[in-house]
Amino acid sequence: MNVTSRKIPAFALQEMIVVLLITAIVVGMAFSVLRLVQRQMGSIQNIYEVKLEADKLRQSLWVDFNRYSSVYYNEEENRLYFSNELEMKHYGIEDNRMVTEKDTFNIEIASKICYFNNNEITSGEIDAFEIQTSKQTGQQRLFVYKDNAAATYMNR
Repeated sequence: MNVTSRKIPAFALQEMIVVLLITAIVVGMAFSVLRLVQRQMGSIQNIYEVKLEADKLRQSLWVDFNRYSSVYYNEEENRLYFSNELEMKHYGIEDNRMVTEKDTFNIEIASKICYFNNNEITSGEIDAFEIQTSKQTGQQRLFVYKDNAAATYMNR
């Protein structure tokens, strides 16, 4: 009997080890990139939340500046008062954050400036308010103002 041996085509052990090493390197690099992308997305989300909070504060102040006829700032109490014939509202600045009766705006305030007729004032009736946020919140500048009615000048 003639026995012919046939060689079965297959990979050698060394070839399989090389393939596994290359696969491990590629998968390791993919996980490294994934971690970097996740970290970057987290920082983008934090920046977005801070900017959103600043925009909500700006919008709230803008609405109140234009809804109420009188706006006063009391430096001793660190409060911003809004009033008209029907109602009154106030914003308090506590721990460098703006607080109203219903909302708390978690933005660290680095500085605030009150204006009346384009002049800086420390207390009294105002027609513009500027807030500079801290470095942790992106050093954003919020500026809101209102047009004064004739009664404002007559009452002074």
